[in-house]
Amino acid sequence: PEEEKAMRIENRWFERRRIDDDITLIWEPYVDPLIRCNIWHVRGRDRDMLIDTGLGIASLRNASQDICDKRLMAVATHTHFDHIGGMHEFDERVVHESEAAIMTDGSSPMMLRACDFSKAELNELSDLGYPVERDELITAVPEAAFDIAAHTTKPAPSTWSVRESDRIDLGNRNFEVMHLPGHSPGSIGLWEEATGILFSGDAVYDGALLTNFPGSDLDDYVRTMLRLRELPVRVVHGGHEDSFGRERLREIADKYLRAWEQVGVTSAHQIPR
Repeated sequence: PEEEKAMRIENRWFERRRIDDDITLIWEPYVDPLIRCNIWHVRGRDRDMLIDTGLGIASLRNASQDICDKRLMAVATHTHFDHIGGMHEFDERVVHESEAAIMTDGSSPMMLRACDFSKAELNELSDLGYPVERDELITAVPEAAFDIAAHTTKPAPSTWSVRESDRIDLGNRNFEVMHLPGHSPGSIGLWEEATGILFSGDAVYDGALLTNFPGSDLDDYVRTMLRLRELPVRVVHGGHEDSFGRERLREIADKYLRAWEQVGVTSAHQIPR
């Protein structure tokens, strides 16, 4: 048999783009879009905030040191593996109380290969517009010693288990925690009323929403969508895909609400893209 080809090594694992004076988008370019989450850095007067931390394949803390010049809080919008891989690197870790135990336990497997999914899951993801076309969902590694099959999340006990209406104060910026279950039991958004900015995690983004994970709940998701469509947002920075405004948010919410009203809709692959 042919020897397995070694994956190329990329020393610069993260890319980033400045959105405005305070907000920077960080992402992992060598990760398949299915599991490549948006990592948001928000600069505050008194402290900074990181929203989600990617896969933990390379050190996010090291890669973001030059833009994090003060006390830093890492917030998990939910505990799916593609969002919490780097949480263990940070001293202050925030997650919704209903998913705090997952971060404490750690050792969640990373689904970095096609073989980590069932055939039914792969078919469904393809129908949703997220085809898995390679054996691996990463196209490079940060070092030769990285073992794609052995990579897991690490224990990262929360230092603050938040709930609805808690506030994250950065000094000159203040975010309200919105509990937005549906995608997962403890999904949260961070809402800054003064600017109309919502960091929505995977509760809503401009792509096919996945509702078949363990812990997903369509009844909860309906309530979340009804709530989101009435929020006076200016811009939504989601957990995946590009940012968007209020009109697009209402379009997304209305599409899913219509689909979920249909009798017998029980899985995401029945929902139109």
